[in-house]
Amino acid sequence: MKVQGDRDKLPKERDLHFSFDSQRTLEHAGTHYTSVAILSVLQIRKYCLCSSDLPKGQQVLTLTRQCHACRIDVLLRVLVIVQKLLQENRHGSKRDIYYMHPSVFSEQSVVDRAINDICILLQCSRHNLNVVSVGNGLVMGWLQFLEAGRKFDCICSPTTAYTIPVHVEEVKDIVSVAKYILIVEKESVFQRLANDKFCNANRCIVITGRGYPDIPTRRFLRLLVEKLCLPVYCLVDCDPYGFDILTTYRFGSMQMAYDAKILRVPEVQWLGAFPSDFEKYDLPQECLLPLTAEDKRRTETMLLRCYLEKEVPEWRLELELMLQKGVKFEIEAFSVHTLSFLSEQYIPSKIPKVEVLPGNNIKS
Repeated sequence: MKVQGDRDKLPKERDLHFSFDSQRTLEHAGTHYTSVAILSVLQIRKYCLCSSDLPKGQQVLTLTRQCHACRIDVLLRVLVIVQKLLQENRHGSKRDIYYMHPSVFSEQSVVDRAINDICILLQCSRHNLNVVSVGNGLVMGWLQFLEAGRKFDCICSPTTAYTIPVHVEEVKDIVSVAKYILIVEKESVFQRLANDKFCNANRCIVITGRGYPDIPTRRFLRLLVEKLCLPVYCLVDCDPYGFDILTTYRFGSMQMAYDAKILRVPEVQWLGAFPSDFEKYDLPQECLLPLTAEDKRRTETMLLRCYLEKEVPEWRLELELMLQKGVKFEIEAFSVHTLSFLSEQYIPSKIPKVEVLPGNNIKS
């Protein structure tokens, strides 16, 4: 691939030459001879001029901005790496891909965006490209399953954390006697429940994505719900980020909207923490934090999401209440009462008395 340009002209132009080998690489990547398809994905067709009087197997794309040429360069490099992974039936992480051309990719987000573009272009999921995440999610409780021949027996020790498998498609023989699945936002809360032997006292499965959930965590959760048909409850911080994590589990992420159908879990119900909880549970003012300008902006943006009003209006009301009161608090704030208040009182009091309202909201 060559980049040529006439530096004497304004604006600067760069000609991108696709050699026959590059075209063949793209074709093997499933892009249907995709110099045109790639441009469609990147929405830079209006900046390009294609010529037809070139030798066979070569096409010139004239780009008026250097960033467009750089983005094509990144996309082609990632496609070549993906092609090799598929041909060799190997898997690689996004971080692995970044370190193959760190000077070109400059930062991890560049690779992330290229992979998302490729998924949109090929209408596939990331795991279909053999690009996997480093396992970040954890699970414990009344669950047993096999993954690639390995046995995960959480039931033998319900308080022991197991890393959620990266290759979820290889998970099989799922066995459980749990009554429900509980998602918690943070590892610190997950560890609190483990220390309190929460799964021993409450026959359940507990999962955490340790913040925003990665794809394996979301795929694993969806698999459990499909196989076990259990109710799913989600416990997050009472702040805009916690609410965004909650909606990621239930509706999917905005960044990966193309994968929402296979990753979202519509059965997820909001357990807490609600903005109304700090008065209901007498949390002192010291446990509350004021919403920052960024928090308010983020909340106002989330209120514009049409699916909230349509599918979970009760969630939207709680979000409006957060903005109205102008405060937020973490799940751990309930420890102001007793260290085990969360596991011994808050969660158990909500789950047995759950009332499924429109949108599957939870009220105790």
